[in-house]
Amino acid sequence: MHKKTIAVIGATGSQGGGVVEALLKDGSFTVRAITRDPARYAGGAHEVAKGDLSDLNALKAAFTGAHGVFVVTNFMEGADEIAQGRLAVDAAKAADVDHFVWSTLPDIETISNGKFQAPNFSNKAKVDEIVRAADFPHSTFVQPPFYFQNFTGIMSPQEQPGGSVGWALPIDPSKQVIHMADIKDLGKVVAGAFLNADRVGDGQHLSVAAGLFSFNDVLDEFRWNGHKYTFTEVPKDVFKTLFEGAEIITESFGYFEEYTYMGPGSDARIELAREIATEAFTPLGEWIEAQDMGASNG
Repeated sequence: MHKKTIAVIGATGSQGGGVVEALLKDGSFTVRAITRDPARYAGGAHEVAKGDLSDLNALKAAFTGAHGVFVVTNFMEGADEIAQGRLAVDAAKAADVDHFVWSTLPDIETISNGKFQAPNFSNKAKVDEIVRAADFPHSTFVQPPFYFQNFTGIMSPQEQPGGSVGWALPIDPSKQVIHMADIKDLGKVVAGAFLNADRVGDGQHLSVAAGLFSFNDVLDEFRWNGHKYTFTEVPKDVFKTLFEGAEIITESFGYFEEYTYMGPGSDARIELAREIATEAFTPLGEWIEAQDMGASNG
């Protein structure tokens, strides 16, 4: 029996790679990885196509014949995420894609009535209306969490004054306000969305979260796995001046404290994501146990 094809943007990245992995594990679809350099693709997708979010014709060709597409943009690469989202929508419409899945985030500016400005969140959210206006037969919006992988990547524990190892951030560590998960859990939800288009393909938002955490919760989980990390709350007006990009972190964390990462009314979106996911989510403690982070003696 011929399987429908799902094309995945960002197949070599964290989100897209997890989507490819989840789709392959489920086995219901032919998986097409879309990458800027197919010759260097080393993943397990059934097909590989050249395409990126700056070339409409190439992306249209990469989408041709696909039943569904997963699209993610990367703020950290300096992308104009609104322009890239619009181009992806145009390419998918031209290729007659049935199911468009867009990786978005809560609109921090709107939720906070302009109090907090975080384009890495809000610019993705602004593409939602472009997707809706395109009127695909099916569309789904997935909201990634604060990745567990941040703790081994851009937000890995650092040596602090006094010799301890841990975090110094502009947030109250006692507040349970950050929705977190293994980034691979996003792939399980995206795969579930393609499998359940009749249930979540009418513009539903799916918020991916293994739990709602404070940084004290995170410290406890690491401690139970042998890592004695520390946390120092840095005043927001101080932190935002420390380095390039610090202001966006400060704004984002300020928003988390007042509204949580996923924002008001997210419980139903989180539960729906869990229900349609192809597998259960990975607990933080289990994820930490699988990492090789060395010992710490803070």
